[in-house]
Amino acid sequence: MSLKINITEEKIARLFEVMEKNKRKPGPLMPTLHEAQKIFGCIPIEVQKIIAKELNESVAKINGVVTFYGNFSIEPKGETIINVCLGTACYVRGSQSVLDAFADELHLKPGETSEDGKFTLQSTRCIGACGLAPIFTVNEAVYGNSSVSKVKEILAKIL
Repeated sequence: MSLKINITEEKIARLFEVMEKNKRKPGPLMPTLHEAQKIFGCIPIEVQKIIAKELNESVAKINGVVTFYGNFSIEPKGETIINVCLGTACYVRGSQSVLDAFADELHLKPGETSEDGKFTLQSTRCIGACGLAPIFTVNEAVYGNSSVSKVKEILAKIL
């Protein structure tokens, strides 16, 4: 399921303000992409073309950066983003069952967003807190030493 991307004149004007400010500094691309992600909720090709033209970069370069880094997305995400680490330390400690529990409870596959736009379920390769494996995040909150029961506990609080 894909949510509709809301590209308004107001949002484009905000993007131009950001680019104008960032062009005065060295390395304007990454700060511009971070702000574009905040403004639009993702960085679709239409927005990439605007950034490319304004920053005098190729669309291919912009798209390469957007699709390489996990913080950027070309598709809109839900209000609540759940990431389950499937890196080695987390995986061997049971993160697949944690991911499966989220998938079952939310009726989503990894990479999907709920039809109402409330949840996006994702898997990731490393969150960087291997000593707390298995780990998942709900937006900015990190939950270590997780389990299926912890998934149910957290979902009961946010559903």
